[in-house]
Amino acid sequence: MDSRIIVQLRGAALLTVAAALAACGKQPAAQENASAPVITNAAPPPSANRPGVTPMAQRVAVIGILNKRNGLTQNVALHPGQSVRWKDVIVRLRACETTAPWEDEKLTGAFVQVDVLKPDKTWNRVFSGWLYKESPSLNVVEHPVYDVWPKSCVMTYPPGPPAPAAPASSNNVSSAPKSAGGATAPASPAPAPEPAAPPSAADSNAT
Repeated sequence: MDSRIIVQLRGAALLTVAAALAACGKQPAAQENASAPVITNAAPPPSANRPGVTPMAQRVAVIGILNKRNGLTQNVALHPGQSVRWKDVIVRLRACETTAPWEDEKLTGAFVQVDVLKPDKTWNRVFSGWLYKESPSLNVVEHPVYDVWPKSCVMTYPPGPPAPAAPASSNNVSSAPKSAGGATAPASPAPAPEPAAPPSAADSNAT
C-alpha cells in the first residue's frame, strides 16, 4: 500500500479520537448549565459527631433569604444536604451547628452555598462558607440583590460538665478556743483519740 495513503488513514483516525475526547470534555459542563435542581437531597458532608450530639443529617436550620430590590424575605427550613430555589437564587445547606449550652460564647452557624442565575441562564456561585446569626460581620454574602443568613439550628447536646462546687462558707470555722498567738488550745486527753479533721478555709487564713 502507498505510504501516503497510510499516513492519511492514520491522520483521519487521530482526528476522530480527538473530536470524541473534546465532546466528552464539554458534555458535563453543558449539562450542568442546562438545568439546575430546584430542591436536592444530596448526602450531607461527613461530620465528627460526638456521642450524644444530634447527627448532622438530623439537624434542621432555618435560613433567611432577602431580595434587596423589593424587600421580600423568604424563610426556609433545610436539613444539611438539602437545597432550595427561590426565584433565581439557590441556597444549599451543607452543615449547621450551635455552641454547647455550657460554653460562654453563643453562636449559631450554618455552612451555605449560594448560586445566582445569570442573564445567560448559567449559574454563578457567589458564596460558599459559614454564616453566623450572632456575628453577621464575620462572613457576609456579597451580592447586590440577595442576602442570606442563618436564623436557627435545631440540635441537642449531651449533659454538660458538672457545675463547680460551692465555696466553703464562714460558718465552718472551728469553735475551739484559740490562744493569743492564734494557735488552738491543747485538747484534753481522750481515751480513744480520733484523727483530726482537716482545717477549714478560715482556719488556714488565720494562721
